[in-house]
Amino acid sequence: MNGSLDLDAILARTKEIALNELAPRAREIDETGNWPEKSIRALQKAGLGGLVLSTGIGGHGQGLLAVAKVCEILGRHCASTAMCFGMHLVGSAVISAKATPEQKNCFLIPIAEGDHLTTLSLSEPGTGAHFYIPEAELSREENGNYILNGTKSFVTNGSFADSYVVSAVIPEPEALVGHFSCVVVPGQSDGMEWQKPWSGIGMKGNSSRDVEIKNLHLPARNLLGEPGDQIWYVFEVITPYFIMAMAGTYLGIATAALEEAVDHLKTRAYSHSGISLSQKPVLQHRIGKLWAKVESVRQLIYSSAEKGDTGGNKALLSILSSKAEVSDCVVNVVNEVMTLMGGISYGENAALSRHLRDARASHVMSPTTELVRIWAGRTLLDVPLLGD
Repeated sequence: MNGSLDLDAILARTKEIALNELAPRAREIDETGNWPEKSIRALQKAGLGGLVLSTGIGGHGQGLLAVAKVCEILGRHCASTAMCFGMHLVGSAVISAKATPEQKNCFLIPIAEGDHLTTLSLSEPGTGAHFYIPEAELSREENGNYILNGTKSFVTNGSFADSYVVSAVIPEPEALVGHFSCVVVPGQSDGMEWQKPWSGIGMKGNSSRDVEIKNLHLPARNLLGEPGDQIWYVFEVITPYFIMAMAGTYLGIATAALEEAVDHLKTRAYSHSGISLSQKPVLQHRIGKLWAKVESVRQLIYSSAEKGDTGGNKALLSILSSKAEVSDCVVNVVNEVMTLMGGISYGENAALSRHLRDARASHVMSPTTELVRIWAGRTLLDVPLLGD
């Protein structure tokens, strides 16, 4: 779809797709664990795949705020789809940050045209939440090309993406922590062996899978940036975009839960008295408090994204705090809503059951809540983020 859109038009288009494509399939995706292909393809067909790419190559030229708001809308209706599409947006931002002309032609233009889906592949079993310490190795061949070996874990869109942004170290005796490189690996490359699908309690459709990479040959042109400069990518691109995609998704879940509570209180009445639950002061108080929690986190996320987009003061501190605060918010709000709504909310197929299971992953997705709070503290204290 040609022509860039402003943010209002993008959000209107996203809402339409969320209502028509995501919402009708959310329960099925949760029950089956199937990757949400039809929903993802609808977003690509609508021209949203190039959200964060420059208008010069057919994208919409948007940044962190758009990522947060788009994922918020998607997360309200299907968190699995929001996470899958969010990781595509993050991967797109990483590839485009220092893209060569060849990388633009090979990856970015197809992304903008809706023909290419990408994603991140950073986490590993051995280093866990410390995604910035890869153990996968990128060995240099005599001809200047590379051979990639290693294991990656929890790869969203695993086995379905057209390319993967993979982190690895180029073996050097004196390499420092964070001194690693990223390469773009085509999805059909020889040497990628996908493991069995991950079966979690929530986010069931995101195809979070492990992959064994053995002697995978890559041309030098697939290297992103310069060898070993990826610490710049981690804090200037990967972390901000990744956090905004997650923050938007979990804000969407919290909003959906709050809306269910409001609808419940408005439509439910005691049969013996005919009094609506909306007339009970204690419930009015509780729903007002929940709204304030969600809205305060929404404003923090939006403000953080705007700071990140404009280079505002302490943008990273705000972005890091957004991840921690939305994680606390979504888990607490869904729990409170389930208590407020009573037994009806505990049905196995109730939407709140899905929201509760999807929400819980917010604390453990890298960077974890504990890690971003440490980074936020170090930012305030002028301590190196990756220090001991």
